[in-house]
Amino acid sequence: MLCLAMGLLVAGPAALSLVAPTPAMANAGANGSAQVDQAVAALRGIETLRANFVQRSDSTGQQVTGVLSLKRPGKIRFQYQRGYPVLIISDGKALTIVDSEVKQTQRWPIGKSPMGALLNPAKDVAQYGTLMPSLDPNVTNIRVTDRMHPEYGVMTLSFAHKAGVPGGLELVGWQTMDAQNRRTTIILSGHQYGVDLGDDLFKYLDIRPNSRR
Repeated sequence: MLCLAMGLLVAGPAALSLVAPTPAMANAGANGSAQVDQAVAALRGIETLRANFVQRSDSTGQQVTGVLSLKRPGKIRFQYQRGYPVLIISDGKALTIVDSEVKQTQRWPIGKSPMGALLNPAKDVAQYGTLMPSLDPNVTNIRVTDRMHPEYGVMTLSFAHKAGVPGGLELVGWQTMDAQNRRTTIILSGHQYGVDLGDDLFKYLDIRPNSRR
């Protein structure tokens, strides 16, 4: 169970299927910079977000669904479908995977994960982001990586142009790939902005035996 979930946390170079299959790695120049800035504004414009998600793993062929809850700064919750024993939460400091099936809890600082592009206020997407080619002119793809720390991984965010949403761009998904070339894709739908998300939603129960938490 943890293999699929950990694809969200430890990544390598990846790109959504909407990224054009071309040797060109990025669109340079003022236009590219402007699109990255627009994506940054879109992310910063989200105070709270709830959306449905589909998570797919290319290596296992497994697909699961659930509900994502996002609250700035730094909080996120992946509530998986009933019967899937994994919960992923960020409390603003660390990402935590709780697996109730094996009674295992694992934590990572949010800055040392590709998810930091979404969660870490200190990780400026404008500084670490690169505009990627897209097969769809309505879609903007931004690859985020910390060049000083490539071990933190790479995350490719995809945005669809949409009026009435923060920054005019809606985050529709992302993709990661781990060191074993296990690709994980998240696709979002049913976005709800400005919903009331209490801080208790981003807390978890440490289920490890003899845990003092």
